[in-house]
Amino acid sequence: MPLVRPAEPVDLPAISALDARLTGEAKAAYWQSMLERYAGGPPDRHFLVAESERGALAGFIVGEVRAWEFGQPAAGWVFAIQVDPRLRLKGTGSALFETLVGRFKAQGVTRVRTLVDRRDNLILSFFRAQGMVAGPSLQLDMELA
Repeated sequence: MPLVRPAEPVDLPAISALDARLTGEAKAAYWQSMLERYAGGPPDRHFLVAESERGALAGFIVGEVRAWEFGQPAAGWVFAIQVDPRLRLKGTGSALFETLVGRFKAQGVTRVRTLVDRRDNLILSFFRAQGMVAGPSLQLDMELA
């Protein structure tokens, strides 16, 4: 199992590089902002990284506890998860998810939520393998012209 720990500023280059490799878009400023908001911040915010056996970044996950949006009780929300493709199917994503869920439980929430693109079979399969199913909310969308 990989080592899962809180993200630190020194992890930013590896986080940005992994995301750029997987999405095809460099977003260093975005990840800098996420790291500032979620790493070492309030106890309801979490930015975790997984290290490979060699100590390299294997993946990361970001989430927080959000409460009372649209009348819903507090829940843990997963905002982002990325795993190095060379390390997939080796437990890295599950270790990140389980660690984040453990932190959510410690904060007293009983539900975990996320949003996914219904056409992204890879991430849908991952979350379903973690025990997630369709929830009670329906996402609405509008293109801005």
